[in-house]
Amino acid sequence: MARRAMTTPFVARERQIAQLMGALERASAGRPGVILLGADAGVGKTRLLHRAAGLAARSGATVVTGHCVDLGEIGLPYLPFAEALGQLWTVGGDVVERVVAGRPALGRLLPSTPADEPVDVEDGANRLQLFDGIGAALAAAGRPGAPLMIVIEDLHWADSSSRDVLRFLVARMRDEHVLLVASYRTDEMHRRHPLRPMIGEMARHPNVELLELPPFTDDELRTFTTAVLGSPLPEPALRRVAERSEGNAYFAEELLEAGADTEALPGTLGDVLRARLELLDPAVQRLAQLASVAGRRVSEPLLRAVVAADHTDPSTDGHVGPVPDAAERFDVALRDAVAHHVLVGEDGRIVFRHALLAEAVYADLLPGEQVALHRRYAAVLSADPSLGPASRLALHALRGHDLPAALRASATAARDAAQVLAPAEELRHLETVLQVWDAVPHAADELGQDRIDVLTAAAGAASRAGEVARAVLLSREAVTAAAGDPHRQAPLRTALARHLMGEERVHDALEETAQALTVLRDDRPSGDRAWALATHARAALNLDRDDEAASAATAAIEVARAAAAAGAEADALTTLAVLVVDDAEHAADLLEKARDRAREAGDIVTELRCTYNLIATRYYAGDLAAAAELVTAGARRAAAAGLTWSVFGVELRVFGELIRYMHGDLSAPRRAADPAPEGAAASLTSVELYAAVARGDTDAVARGRALRPAWHRDGQIALISGGATVDALAWQGDLDDAVELAVELIDYLGRVWSDYFLGGIWIAALAISALADGAQVDRLVGRSAAAKVALGSELLSRAVTTAEKGRPRGGRLGPEGLAWLARAHAEHSRLLGVNDPSLWAQATEAFEYGYRYEETRSRWRWAQALLEAGDRDVATAHAQIALSAATAMGAGPLTAAILALARRGRLDLPGARAPAVDTLTGREAEVLALVAQGLTNRQIGEQLYISGKTVSVHISNVLTKLGASGRTEAVAIAHRRGLLATEAR
Repeated sequence: MARRAMTTPFVARERQIAQLMGALERASAGRPGVILLGADAGVGKTRLLHRAAGLAARSGATVVTGHCVDLGEIGLPYLPFAEALGQLWTVGGDVVERVVAGRPALGRLLPSTPADEPVDVEDGANRLQLFDGIGAALAAAGRPGAPLMIVIEDLHWADSSSRDVLRFLVARMRDEHVLLVASYRTDEMHRRHPLRPMIGEMARHPNVELLELPPFTDDELRTFTTAVLGSPLPEPALRRVAERSEGNAYFAEELLEAGADTEALPGTLGDVLRARLELLDPAVQRLAQLASVAGRRVSEPLLRAVVAADHTDPSTDGHVGPVPDAAERFDVALRDAVAHHVLVGEDGRIVFRHALLAEAVYADLLPGEQVALHRRYAAVLSADPSLGPASRLALHALRGHDLPAALRASATAARDAAQVLAPAEELRHLETVLQVWDAVPHAADELGQDRIDVLTAAAGAASRAGEVARAVLLSREAVTAAAGDPHRQAPLRTALARHLMGEERVHDALEETAQALTVLRDDRPSGDRAWALATHARAALNLDRDDEAASAATAAIEVARAAAAAGAEADALTTLAVLVVDDAEHAADLLEKARDRAREAGDIVTELRCTYNLIATRYYAGDLAAAAELVTAGARRAAAAGLTWSVFGVELRVFGELIRYMHGDLSAPRRAADPAPEGAAASLTSVELYAAVARGDTDAVARGRALRPAWHRDGQIALISGGATVDALAWQGDLDDAVELAVELIDYLGRVWSDYFLGGIWIAALAISALADGAQVDRLVGRSAAAKVALGSELLSRAVTTAEKGRPRGGRLGPEGLAWLARAHAEHSRLLGVNDPSLWAQATEAFEYGYRYEETRSRWRWAQALLEAGDRDVATAHAQIALSAATAMGAGPLTAAILALARRGRLDLPGARAPAVDTLTGREAEVLALVAQGLTNRQIGEQLYISGKTVSVHISNVLTKLGASGRTEAVAIAHRRGLLATEAR
C-alpha cells in the first residue's frame, strides 16, 4: 500500500534539526558523516527523522530508509541495507545497476536477483565485493548539491552483518556526498548489548556525531499537547499528562487519545494502550493482534495471507473456517486502523505507529494465543516461501512450538547466513537446531545429517565469529558424541585441538592431536592424518618443542602431498617457516610460499595464519612499513571472508593498532567496529592502551586494571595491559604502585611463560624508570634511595639475562628488544644519580628504527641528561626536536614534561615561558610536603581533613605554579627553590 505521511504535529527539536541539516549541508559539499540518534522509546526519534527526511528531500537530497527488525536470536543479515538499496534501485535503478555490473555480489541484496546461487563461505572476495558494492552504490547516489541521506531505524536490533557494513562504511568515508543517520533506543542499551561498545568506539571517529533526543520540557509539552488537540489543555490535565508521560511524546499522545480530560486516566502505558484499542472495532483489534505477532513491521502480503488464514474472526458470530470476503474485510480493518493511528503504511509494509504499541498488543495475548498465531505465521510462510526468509519462518516455528519446522527452517537459515558470510548468524541458527534436536524425532533424517555434523558446523561458525570458547565447547561435545567410532572421532579431535589453541590451551591441544594420531598412525595417507600431524606440529611449536614440531610438520607435508590435502600442507609449511630463526628473509620467503599454497587450496584460515606470521617476522625484524602493508591486506581479507573476529583476524587487528601507535599515530581507533567477542575485545582494549597512555587519557589506569581478570586467558593481554598500566601509573606519579605492578607482572608471566620472556625487558625498563623518579625525590628530601637502587639493579640484571637467554628460538634479539635493553641501561644510570648522556644517546638511536613515540621520550631524557651535564646548546636542540614530535603526535604528558624541562632549565623553546607567579599558598605547601613523603591523594586528604578531590585541585595548582609536569618534578623544583622543607612532618 502507499506510504502514509505522519500526521502527528512536529514541535520543538530546533537544535536537533539544525545539527542534522548542518551535517547534510556538509555531505552536500563532499564531507560525509554519520549521526547516531539515541533516545528512549517513544521520545520522538522516528518523528524527528521523518521531519529531517522531509526537509532533506525538499532541499534536493535523495532520502532512503532501512529498518532493523527484532528477530530475537534469529538474525536476518543486511536487512536495513538491503531495504535501502531496494529503494535506490526503484527510484534510480541505473545507478545501482552500474554498481552491480562491476560488483555482482551486490545483486544478492536486490529483490530481482535469485537467492539460491551457490557461494563458497570461505571466498573472501564475495564479502569484500558485497561491502564495497554497498558503499559504492550509496556513494554513487549522492552528488554535489544533491546528497544521499540514508536513515537506518532501530539500530539496536541490527544483525551482526549489518553492523559490519556500518563499520566498513564509516572506515571508508572520504569525500562522498552521503549522510547516514541511525537511530537506536538508549533504554535497550543494557550492559551486554552488542551495540553499546560499538557506539562508544564510533563516537571517536571524526565523521561520527552523537545526537541525543531528550524528553519534552514542560513548555515544549504544553506546545505539543496544544498542537495535538487543537486547543490548550487545562493546566490540571496538563500536569497529569506531564507526570504520566515524563515528557515522552508518544506516552503523552497516547494519554491524550485515551481521554486526558477525565479523571479515569490509565495509570500505565499498557493500560492506555489497552483502553484505546478496546474502543475500536473488533476486526481492527484482531488485525492489530495478528500484526503484533510479527513485531513492529510486517509485509502487507504476509499479513494479508495470515488474516486470510485466520479462522477466528470475532465479527462472524462464532463462524469457524475461512472468512468470506477476507480481502475486503482486511482492507476495511486496515483503513480503520490507519485512521485511528494504530497502524501506518510504509513502503509496502504495515507498521505499528510505535514499537511499544506492538509490544503492548502482543503482550496482551494469552500464551496459548501467541503460540497459535506464531503457528499460523509459520504455516503461511511454509506454504509460500516468497513471503519471507527462512529465518523468519524459524522464529515463528520456534515460538509456535512447532519444533520439527523450527529445526528445518533454522538449518536452512544457517545455510543462508553462511552463503552471505555471516558466521555469527549462522552460529545462532545452528544452535537453535541443537536446542530443539532432542525434541524432534528422527531429526537426523529430517536434515540428512546427524548431531555430530551439526556440532562440527556450529563449532566452525563459532570460531569464525570469534566465539572461541563456544567453539571449544561445541567441538568437545562432538568428540564425546563420536566416542564409539574412533576413526570418526580422530579428525574431530584435530578440530578440537585447533580451537583449543585459539584459547592458548596448547598442552590440551597437543594431547588431542596425540590421541588422534594414535588412531590414524597406520592409516594410508589421508587428509585427516595430514591435518592431525600439521596441528600437532603447530602445538609443539607453541610449546617450544622445536624438534618435535619440525618432525611432525615434515611428516604432515609428505602425507598432505600424497593425499592432495593442500590446506594441511600449507599449515605445516607455515610451522617450518616459523622454525627458521636465523634468517628473516628466508623465513618470510617460506611463509609467502605457504600463504600462496593456502590460497590455492581456498583455506583462508591457514592463509591468515601465514599472513600473521609474515607480519610478525617483518615486525620483529624492525620493518614496520612492510608489516603495516601486510596488516592492511590481511585485515581486508579477513573481513571479506567474515573472519574479522577469528583468532588470526583479531591478531591482525592487534598488530595493526600496535604498528599505528609505533608510527606515532596516537589518535583513538578510527574504526567503528562491530562489538568484539569477549576475548577479542580484551585483546584490542589492551593494545589500545599504548596510545591512551601516551595521549594522557585520564582513565588509562582504570582501563588497564579492568583487564586484570583477563590475564589468565591470554598472557599477551597480561603483558600489554599490565605494561601500559605500569607506564600510566608512573606518568601520574604513583611510582610505588607502578613498581609493585611491574614486579607482579614479571613474576606472573615468568610462571605462565618462562623466566626469560622477552617482554620482561620492556617491563623492567619501565620499572627502573619509576624507581629512578622515586630515587630522585628521596635524595632531594634526604631519604635513602638504597632499596630502590638495589631493586633497579636486580631488574637490570634480569633484563640483561633475558636478552641473552630469552632470544626468540635462538635467533637474534630484534630492534625493539635491543632498544628497550638500551633504555633499561640508561634508566639505571638515572637511578644511580649519574644520568649518562651517552647511554641516552644509544637508547634514542636504538628506537629510531620506527618507534617514534619511544624515540621521542628517550630524546627528552637525553636532553635532560645533557642539561645536567652542562651542555645547554645540544640539550636545547634535542629538546626542540622532542617537543616538535611530541606535539605533532598529541602526546600530552610527554609534551608537558618537555616544556617543564625547558622552563626549569631556561631553555629557549616555544611555550616554555615560566609562569609569572609561583608562590605557593600555605595549604599548597602542606600538600606538596606530603606528596614528597610519597602519600596518595586519599592519604593526604586524611592527614589534612580534606577530600581527595580537593587534594587533586591543590596539586593541579602546584603543578601550574611550578611549571612541573608531575608530582615528582614538582617536589624537585620546590626543593631547589627552597619552597619545601627537607624534614619529614
